[in-house]
Amino acid sequence: MKNLVIVESPTKARTLGQFLGKDYQITASMGHVRDLPRGEFGVDVEHDFKPQYVIPKEKIKAVNNLVKVAAQAEQLWLATDLDREGEAIAWNLLRVIAEKGKVKNPQYQRVVFHEITKEAINEAFEHPRKIDDDLVEAQQARRVLDRLVGYKLSPLLWKKVKSRLSAGRVQSAALRLVVDREREILAFKPEEFWVIEAMLVGQRMESRGQEFSATLIKIEGNKAEVKNKTEADQIVSDLNKAIYKVGEIKSKDIVKNPSPPFTTSTLQQAASTKFGFAPKRTMRIAQDLYENGLITYMRTDSVNLSVNFVTSARKLIEEKFGGKYLPKQARAYKVKSRLAQEAHEAIRPTNVQVTSDKLQVASPAHQKLYDLIWKRTVATQMETAVVTENTVMVNALGNKKYILSAAGQKVKFDGFYKVYGKIPIKEQVLPQLSTGEELKLNKLNSEQKFTQSPARFTEATLIKELEKNEIGRPSTYAPTISTLYERNYIEKLEDKKIGPTPIGKTTVDFLVKHFPKIVDLSFTAEMENDLDLIAQGREQMAPVISKFWEEFEPQVAKVTEEAEKMKVEAEETGEECEKCGKPMVIRYGRFGKFMACSGFPECKNTKTLAAPTGLTCQLCGGSIVMKRTRHGRMFWGCSNYPKCKFASWKKPDVESKKKESTSE
Repeated sequence: MKNLVIVESPTKARTLGQFLGKDYQITASMGHVRDLPRGEFGVDVEHDFKPQYVIPKEKIKAVNNLVKVAAQAEQLWLATDLDREGEAIAWNLLRVIAEKGKVKNPQYQRVVFHEITKEAINEAFEHPRKIDDDLVEAQQARRVLDRLVGYKLSPLLWKKVKSRLSAGRVQSAALRLVVDREREILAFKPEEFWVIEAMLVGQRMESRGQEFSATLIKIEGNKAEVKNKTEADQIVSDLNKAIYKVGEIKSKDIVKNPSPPFTTSTLQQAASTKFGFAPKRTMRIAQDLYENGLITYMRTDSVNLSVNFVTSARKLIEEKFGGKYLPKQARAYKVKSRLAQEAHEAIRPTNVQVTSDKLQVASPAHQKLYDLIWKRTVATQMETAVVTENTVMVNALGNKKYILSAAGQKVKFDGFYKVYGKIPIKEQVLPQLSTGEELKLNKLNSEQKFTQSPARFTEATLIKELEKNEIGRPSTYAPTISTLYERNYIEKLEDKKIGPTPIGKTTVDFLVKHFPKIVDLSFTAEMENDLDLIAQGREQMAPVISKFWEEFEPQVAKVTEEAEKMKVEAEETGEECEKCGKPMVIRYGRFGKFMACSGFPECKNTKTLAAPTGLTCQLCGGSIVMKRTRHGRMFWGCSNYPKCKFASWKKPDVESKKKESTSE
């Protein structure tokens, strides 16, 4: 065999096979071939924190086959992904082939590409390089740091808080964000205020009969601050007798620029907001699209677009939408983060001519995500939209002088909105009014409102906050949030919101008290910066980790000896245990929430928590609820169990049952 090419996955291998000739055999490593050992520390702290890699048991057979195939190749090509994780996989592949194979110094070339297209593959194989040791060292430093923290802190949490918990540099900082936000919400004291709105009609021919609303903004030249109903009633009473005239009229055109192309974090945010996709799901679909050659590499923090792609996109825009939608010059973007790797590209389609309706993909979700990426990328190269904003000031003279404001907006030129097929703003057109024109009052409305607490995080806004604070990297956002769910640190609430569980709150309290740096946002960001400096060859792994370890290790020993066990506050349910009469409380297990008797361990009564669905049981008329089996699998069942035995793995098709009963 002349050439052996190794990639991570079979899908990537198949796509690559379309562009390489018969002289190339392509095989998949199925991800990492070596890792730190499970159940062991696996880091030699006495010798520059050297990682002690092993081949996982489930990978031994595949690795042995890989080594055999590699021994028959004249030239080895390592074509794993272009980020640090991909570089580390390539490095470990080479070590395994050298150590287990007959050839101790195999001839190899490292090839990287940000898209799996004919042009990109040809370019990569024409300009190979060697493994980048700095990137490998940066990945090893992250892995070792995470092992130091996880291996030392997790058992401590088991002992001092609750079993089956874990800690990590990024996940603990992310959890603190959620807990701090929840406590901010609980501590918030809403303040009452009132909004007063007048429904007015013009008296001139051009505006007669066209009602519009104006909101009170000033009283006697000062900002209108109406704090209670008494004040609101007094103002409304005066405004009912006031004379209304049009004051200053302003009109201006506002230019709306398209958003930059997607990075990993912004794609995860958009998919979460628009489709409700979890970050983990978004990344899985994006990986499928990348490995099938449809989009560029999906783990990136760059907003760059290649010159070739921009040229193709501009040509498509002119042909599909017309010349007025094409700006005179191509638009370029710059990322705000100082840690961004500008050499990479943003997430974009590999071929702008391929729209989502032409795709042959695994699921509608793949089509949706591709369409989102395609439209966002094309929009970046389209002309700006122009929105005309009109503001009308209304003077009202009663016992006091009042100023009310009316605002309107209308799209003057849709620009890049065109690619989305709809306008993302609510248009509101004001009547044609003129300064000094007298207005007729139709109605006054006063509405009580309260200042709002900060909003709970959604998965999308949590990712945005992590990126803003420079916590983690594109590859870590999705697994970080998944881990927080898996450990029962956070839970999903209504409207896609995230809230901390009692376990999450207690864990943060423990870490803040005993390991403040682990949950300190600036410290976590500083560590990320150090890892980036290692990747750039400006720092070395050993001194960076040593600085952390020298302070961390003795603190672990001290806390193990001196810290008291923290009690996780139980959530009350209002129900009594039918076996012993004690209160039932909510507990957390491997598969989420369940009800348990507070008299445990004397009383071991437990119940499945049921979530209402709004559906009706067709067998007995009871309520359908969602439950979990002992192994965590969701199912639909009747709330009247055990009297009614209805249960289903699938959501009951209530509509079809209704139709059946109607037809009878």
